[in-house]
Amino acid sequence: MLKLLKKLNTNINLFQALFKKLKKLIQFLKQRKLLTAFIIIVLTILGFVAYNKFVPKPPEKVYQLTQVKKSDLTQTITASGKIRSETEVKLKFQTSGQLTWVGVKEGDYVQKWQAIASLDQRELKKTLEQELIDYSKERNDFEEDILKTYKDTVITNTIKRILQKNQWDLNRAILDVELQDITLKYATLISPIDGIVTNIDVPVAGVNITPTTAYFTIADPNNLVFEAEIDETDIGLVTANQSAELILDAFLDDPIPITVDLIDFSASADSSGSTVFIVKFNLSNNGSRQFRLGMNGEVYITVSERQNVLTIPIEALIEDETQEVKVVENGKVIEKQVTTGIFSDDFIEITSGLNESDTIVVGKISKKK
Repeated sequence: MLKLLKKLNTNINLFQALFKKLKKLIQFLKQRKLLTAFIIIVLTILGFVAYNKFVPKPPEKVYQLTQVKKSDLTQTITASGKIRSETEVKLKFQTSGQLTWVGVKEGDYVQKWQAIASLDQRELKKTLEQELIDYSKERNDFEEDILKTYKDTVITNTIKRILQKNQWDLNRAILDVELQDITLKYATLISPIDGIVTNIDVPVAGVNITPTTAYFTIADPNNLVFEAEIDETDIGLVTANQSAELILDAFLDDPIPITVDLIDFSASADSSGSTVFIVKFNLSNNGSRQFRLGMNGEVYITVSERQNVLTIPIEALIEDETQEVKVVENGKVIEKQVTTGIFSDDFIEITSGLNESDTIVVGKISKKK
């Protein structure tokens, strides 16, 4: 009993001491109203921060939300390219010499087998004359030897060998004449196709050239194609006769409907060294548009289409080891595994895991600065 009274007395003294200190603090704060107001403000701010940090917010306050909807979806592949002629030739002289005549200029239309330029043929013609003289001499000697030989009654093996050698010399003389005649013909450059002259390396006569210089480029304007470079990761989705839309830089407001005409079997490398495949689109039947070689553009190939399928924004899909989407259920955000189908630039098809009108998370609400 005595211990209990002592303990009670101690607690009473402690409360009295605390009460006195609290009373002094109240008097102190009453005397310093500005400090009191400051402390109240700080405590209020700290309480507000703690509330925002530890009290959970509803999903619509934290995330950008949307609903799963049904819509039509088109998957396309985009690729860059340019116009070129499917029938294009680069002509060069096969011999060196002086360029004496250029019969065309850039932009001229030429017909098949039309002569467009020639080298100085004077030396070539003189050389051909020399070869013809040598041939005539060999022919004359050969016939003389035949006449003399057949006057003899006996033809020995030695005579046979001499006659055979003479025949070889005559054949060689004939070949020399034919080769020189071909060289003379090669001195004139002839177009093998109908087309437009798109480039002339040396457009002025009087210049000495070699077979590696002075080339002429001719392209058929009636056989134009658009060539696009498709990345190897996408080429498996492209097939012949797929529909596409071409937008040329020169005709941005005039989309051109085209179809896939040809896919190269062998790969190529683009300017960065990546593996690509060349896909060609025929432009021959596109009305009166003024297509020109080298025009750049973008082609959009339709590789797949779906009607009335479940779709979500692509940014809502979480891709890790599995494909998941954050779904709002009963005020909470949970993750659901989904299966996807085709996709466009902005949306992706959901084949399983979600239902129409499900509320999903697209991203976090950005904080205002």
